[in-house]
Amino acid sequence: MKTLFVDVILPLALPRTYTYRVPKDWNQLMKSGQRVIVQFGKGRKQYSAIVKTIHENPPAAYQAKYILSIVDEDPIVGEKQILFWEWLAEYYMATIGEVMLAALPAGLRLASESRILLHPEYQKVVNELSDDEFLLIEALELRNVLTLKEISEILQIKHIQPKVRALIEKKAIMVEEEILQRYKPKMVDYVRLHPQLETEEQLQQVFDELGRAQRQLEVLMNYIQMSNFFSQKRNEVKKLQLQKNSNASSSLINELVKKEILEVYQVEQGRLHTEEASKKQKALTEHQEKAYHAIKDGFEEDKTVLLHGVTSSGKTEIYIKLIQEAIDRGKQVLYLLPEIALTTQIVQRLQAIFGEKIGVYHSRFNENERVEVWNAVLKFNKGHHEDFQVILGARSALFLPFQDLGLVLIDEEHEGTFKQYDPAPRYQARDAAIYLAKMQKADVLLGSATPSVESYYHAQSGKYAYVELKKRFGDIQLPEILVADIAEASKRKKMKSHFSPELMKMMEETLEEGKQIILFQNRRGYSPILLCESCGNTPQCINCDLSLTYHKYKKELNCHYCGYHIPLPSTCPSCGDTNLRVKGFGTEKIEEELAIFLPEAKISRMDLDTTRAKQAYHQIITSFQDGEVDILVGTQMVTKGLDFENVGLVGVLNADNMLHFPDFRSFERAYQLMSQVSGRAGRKGKRGKVLIQSYNPEHQIIRQVIDHDYEGMFKNELVDRRNFRYPPFYRLITLTLRHRDKAKVGQASHYLADQMKAVFGERVLGPEAPGVERVRTYYLQQIVLKLEKKISLNQSKEKLREILNDFQANDRFKSVRLGIDVDPY
Repeated sequence: MKTLFVDVILPLALPRTYTYRVPKDWNQLMKSGQRVIVQFGKGRKQYSAIVKTIHENPPAAYQAKYILSIVDEDPIVGEKQILFWEWLAEYYMATIGEVMLAALPAGLRLASESRILLHPEYQKVVNELSDDEFLLIEALELRNVLTLKEISEILQIKHIQPKVRALIEKKAIMVEEEILQRYKPKMVDYVRLHPQLETEEQLQQVFDELGRAQRQLEVLMNYIQMSNFFSQKRNEVKKLQLQKNSNASSSLINELVKKEILEVYQVEQGRLHTEEASKKQKALTEHQEKAYHAIKDGFEEDKTVLLHGVTSSGKTEIYIKLIQEAIDRGKQVLYLLPEIALTTQIVQRLQAIFGEKIGVYHSRFNENERVEVWNAVLKFNKGHHEDFQVILGARSALFLPFQDLGLVLIDEEHEGTFKQYDPAPRYQARDAAIYLAKMQKADVLLGSATPSVESYYHAQSGKYAYVELKKRFGDIQLPEILVADIAEASKRKKMKSHFSPELMKMMEETLEEGKQIILFQNRRGYSPILLCESCGNTPQCINCDLSLTYHKYKKELNCHYCGYHIPLPSTCPSCGDTNLRVKGFGTEKIEEELAIFLPEAKISRMDLDTTRAKQAYHQIITSFQDGEVDILVGTQMVTKGLDFENVGLVGVLNADNMLHFPDFRSFERAYQLMSQVSGRAGRKGKRGKVLIQSYNPEHQIIRQVIDHDYEGMFKNELVDRRNFRYPPFYRLITLTLRHRDKAKVGQASHYLADQMKAVFGERVLGPEAPGVERVRTYYLQQIVLKLEKKISLNQSKEKLREILNDFQANDRFKSVRLGIDVDPY
């Protein structure tokens, strides 16, 4: 019998796979893509790893340990997925273990938990033990086994490892590892008649015996009725439903089980909610039909297609027709969206047409729900085509185990939320999805009213096929965009708090017409700064170089980077004066002041603070859609593709923050945000209006938004990008170094930059501190590498890896954390 070895992917940031030996009895059971339990590292820590390859070559550098157990009968990850993981790790300069951590739902990632037990040979000698050690031994004598978390709670200290280590050395305790299964299928109790009651005569005998137990007899009669017992097709009866219909307790049914009249059995039930199809597809208009055929022509040429359609042009109707075609071919569809809020609205539209074929996957699902979506996509691979053929989701959905993709749709492709920033791999979901589609020979469609400069450049240069939809659905006009000069209004003292007289008048008129309003302010909280008017002190985060944001409804000052928060002070912590004032404004303040100026209006807010609950997006969107809310105040969430029929006015409260953000994309992003939020107005019926408030109303980007001049913005951006060496003409790689010691991170970053400049020359910029120099107690330094498109990216990365390996091997800098971000945009 052959001796087999497996290379496994561990859920750790290791540079390569690790090899284990297979017990010979398991040779026939091993498959690539299975999870196996292995022990790794100095301790006895166990992990579930993914089998990558099976072979007969023992490792040369170390003696291979045996795998401990096989978790799955069949693979949970396909070969195509593993190839995709390898590409992601290579391109984004991450490890395959980091990709595995990002890809697998937490419920499928098993790791052992340390369990502390008394050593069987230990004789308690009190004077050998400290007070904490004695307390721990007594707790173990009572409870036999403790986890590290329980020990921490008993001793009321965070860092318990020294205590545990000391007791291990005294041979008082021992540690064992237990694998924790995180995913638990949802089991539902059902009831049925005991198997011995097969005939009507036997059943009649039971009725006679229960003559005195009237309540039990009622329950049995209800069961007979609910199960349709005397017909050929019987119904399954849930225990809870029987209790409800009989107005009976669980103990009453348990009595019938004890008497061997009823029997309780369990059925696995999915947690995922699906809808039946209830609507037919709409016929495409002439313009949509023309665009649809142009998209198909692009697919025929095996090109990624960019659909540049103005807001409310009916791009979703074209997507629906393309999805139907993919379903008819028996293919899977991945529909990526940038925001969970947008996912909520699109899901309703698509479920109405495709019913149970629509599956949803995003971070608001709990661990068990995500595993069930994963398993449903795996089932499809085995020929179960009845459900979850189409997956809608945010960026993490591209990791699902697709094996037969036919179509990948990336809606609002310009959105920055497709980029993963922390932790590694720092991937761009749009670009990764294009690569995934090409691997599986699937068609790719990018859609946007305001495409990213890169995508539009690829379309203009012929790399992508380009399709345009210039007219809104139903020939509705694009909204009228006006600008209010708040510098002039402030000078004349006409501003009502943060509302210009023009905006106040337009809001009043819109509400009188029975129309709704969206107000956009790209800052949450009440106010970004609390200032002492006497000494000028501003409360700062103790972990980050940032002032704290005031949240009035919590009466707290919060850091939006690390979560640090303190109660609102009544006096200045510096000078003790009570003269504290708030400066600036966020969505919470806008919501409060609107209630003063427009007391009759119903107002709602949509930002990170109001959408933390699982169903919060759905509730806010539905109430606005149903007309229960007159004014919706929000951050970027309200700009992204949402479709509301009755919005007559959109207000952008401060355009200048977006325009002056220190980033090479600030003009592009400002144009996209203002255009997208403007597109929420006047989508049905009367032409909508948009008002942009700015201190600089003549700014070129604002003029281009007013004129709907995407082409002008693109040409201006292209000139600047070429001159200053930015994408699409150059590739960027950003290195971020972190350390709690400012001097240490400065020394390390200068050393690394010098090493890089020796190889890459003037292509290296920095090191420089980013805009926020300290985050979560770590000081930051950044180095940027700009690479021309004409030079080999792979060769450049190889040289960079060599430099980074030498840097990380240097004893002086081993404590410095290093993050690599390829395409940091």
